[in-house]
Amino acid sequence: MKKPMPVIRSLAGAEITPYLDAIAALRIAVFRDWPYLYDGDAAYEAKYLRTYRDSWRSVAVLAFDGTRVVGASTGLPLVDEVPEFRAAFEGHLVDVDHVFYCGESVLLPEYRGLGVGHRFFDAREAHARALGGLRWTTFCAVEREPEDPRRPAFHRGNESFWKKRGYTYRPELKAQLPWNEVGRGERDHTLGFWLRPLERAR
Repeated sequence: MKKPMPVIRSLAGAEITPYLDAIAALRIAVFRDWPYLYDGDAAYEAKYLRTYRDSWRSVAVLAFDGTRVVGASTGLPLVDEVPEFRAAFEGHLVDVDHVFYCGESVLLPEYRGLGVGHRFFDAREAHARALGGLRWTTFCAVEREPEDPRRPAFHRGNESFWKKRGYTYRPELKAQLPWNEVGRGERDHTLGFWLRPLERAR
């Protein structure tokens, strides 16, 4: 059963701190499903989210149902991200100094289909414009083999949604990142990047 539209709030830098555990719990829950199959743990999450807490230019867009955090979407300038993501742009024409990286968007299933995903992108892109000096927004997604037997029969990807948002898949931009997979332990994963120009505010 679908829930009412959550209340959306944007927080920056250290303002995120009180919500780190809630964001971590959402990431562990949502990314356990296909295609990430992430077997998450609190220690990994604390290390990962520290990057966002410690960057004054970061943003966390949170979706609330009352006081409960039911969705989260993060972002920060790519130069403030971990080396694995920055390395994807080395040797390419897109300068990392001009790129805003959109991290995860995680939302509990019962709140999907209400337009929250668009609001997550709107808020992060607005934050990137407000920072100034940025020309691109990007994000990455794990890449799986089409014949992977773990793919759910009726899985529908987000590619159409991303294209409607103006993002273009850039096959030359790849990152490698390890995480624990459900039932398989730690594995290296390839993530492909999607990119779009960051237009000026109207």
